[in-house]
Amino acid sequence: MRRLLTILCASLLAGCQSVPMPPMETVTQVDMNRFMGDWYVIAHIPTFPERNAYNAIESYRLNPDGTVATTFTFREGGFDGEPRRMQPTGFVTDRSGNAIWGMQFIWPFKADYRIVYLRPDYGVTVIARQRRDYVWIMARSPYMAESDYGQLVERIAAWGYDVKKLRRVPQRQGERP
Repeated sequence: MRRLLTILCASLLAGCQSVPMPPMETVTQVDMNRFMGDWYVIAHIPTFPERNAYNAIESYRLNPDGTVATTFTFREGGFDGEPRRMQPTGFVTDRSGNAIWGMQFIWPFKADYRIVYLRPDYGVTVIARQRRDYVWIMARSPYMAESDYGQLVERIAAWGYDVKKLRRVPQRQGERP
């Protein structure tokens, strides 16, 4: 009986282990000055605080010490919802290409933040995580052509994400949270 219980426990523990995903490839180079500014969140697999976000905008400003002052604003639950603001700090961890950051909301923890797609004109980007749990499609404009959106969703699926979890973020032109 004890041996059977040991085998059962070992099997359960083995089943709880996750298979590591291959490293997520990032863009080769990010010009930090061009990347700074406002990015409208077009769609995402949201974190808990942003699951009902409207008019979500992520803004970046390069600090003199090389960190990135980040301001994430949105309205909770609707266009007239309560304004929300988060201000994490980005720490570029891949100085060779500037594409891998640690995003710090609470000291000392830094969340994985990877720039995995960046259109050459710096008009559209996709931010992902190695764990493939959260992803953000962002653009310099609050709207995106459906064909462009569809192509990005295909890429996100190919990277190993469950795209059924993607949520389009409602945006209203000319409004800020």
